[in-house]
Amino acid sequence: MKKPLFHNPMYIYLMVLTITVSGGFHVWQTLFDNFAVNVVNLDGQHVGLIQSVREIPGFLALLVVYVLFVFKEHRLSALSVLMLGIGLAATGIFSSFLGLILSTLVMSFGFHYFETTYQSLGLQYFDKNIAPVVFGRLRSYAALSSMGTGVLIFILAAFLSYAQLYLLFGVLVTGIGLWAFSRNPASTDIVPQHKKMIFKKQYWLYYMLTFMAGARRQIFMAFAVFLLVKKFDYTVQGIAVLFFINNSINYFLSPFIGKCIVWFGERKVLSLEYLSLIVIFISYALVDSWVAAGFLYVLDHVFFNFAIAINTFFQKIAHPADIAPSMAMGFTINHIAAVVLPAVGGLLWLIDYRIPFIAGAGLSLISLMLVQCITGQLAAAQTRL
Repeated sequence: MKKPLFHNPMYIYLMVLTITVSGGFHVWQTLFDNFAVNVVNLDGQHVGLIQSVREIPGFLALLVVYVLFVFKEHRLSALSVLMLGIGLAATGIFSSFLGLILSTLVMSFGFHYFETTYQSLGLQYFDKNIAPVVFGRLRSYAALSSMGTGVLIFILAAFLSYAQLYLLFGVLVTGIGLWAFSRNPASTDIVPQHKKMIFKKQYWLYYMLTFMAGARRQIFMAFAVFLLVKKFDYTVQGIAVLFFINNSINYFLSPFIGKCIVWFGERKVLSLEYLSLIVIFISYALVDSWVAAGFLYVLDHVFFNFAIAINTFFQKIAHPADIAPSMAMGFTINHIAAVVLPAVGGLLWLIDYRIPFIAGAGLSLISLMLVQCITGQLAAAQTRL
């Protein structure tokens, strides 16, 4: 299996860009809360609002369908990496609330549009039996990239300012984005994709799972690290250590998760994820130990990898020509709650920081009930397709 993958130009292309985007976003994510609190002097409400703004490009991912009239999908991936690098470099330069909003928007357009095209290209170029394994391996490489950047941040934070760190890594990401424009990994053998909006009632479960995953993800992204910094006084080096532990685990675990999806199916894998998240979110609200809080964060991050199963489930029920526009639509649905929830959660945080985490447990319970419908959806798809 390994030899054919490494001889596939699209696999190599996605691998390089995934490593780049993961490393770049890891830098932004690792530094952001400490930068926001210690340099820009923001509070929970400000951070929540910026996190909501960060999700606007994800909400606008449906526009990818129209951008594909101008760019081929792999070219859009390269442009997205370029934008992420520019936004990353600008983050430390514009060190104000408004400046962070603007640089975050640019960075986020790059990140979200790459994620949309990366998932779409992966589902188009690799069949149902190997796609989970491919995504598992790519996530493993992403974890390795994040480990590497985490080590560099840990070392360089003692010598460079936040602005210098953002600029250094932003320039590196931008350079690889430019390189990607010189590559052409596309094949003429894949099914041509519809260049229009796709919204079909037979995909309702995929839409619902995607919506719920977006809401759950935002509670983690916006408030888990903020909890560690605000309540437990984690430093930037401490956050970097946690990220390193996360990615060390995911480097080995992600390929195994991909295989588990092949072996056991999406319903069982996702059921395990959401059952575990109920416990994790309730624990966030109750924890009083900095060690226990860090352990919960690591455990929470591990379960992000299980989301592969939502997309591979969609691949099994979708018409092949629907994949690219449906990935764009899925990203928009994923971010409906994401645009609103961090800002609302920031206000609720001011009342009681535990409220957002209790809400996360409730969302996980709803998701657990929804995934039990997967078996019936797969049976219906076999009849339809």
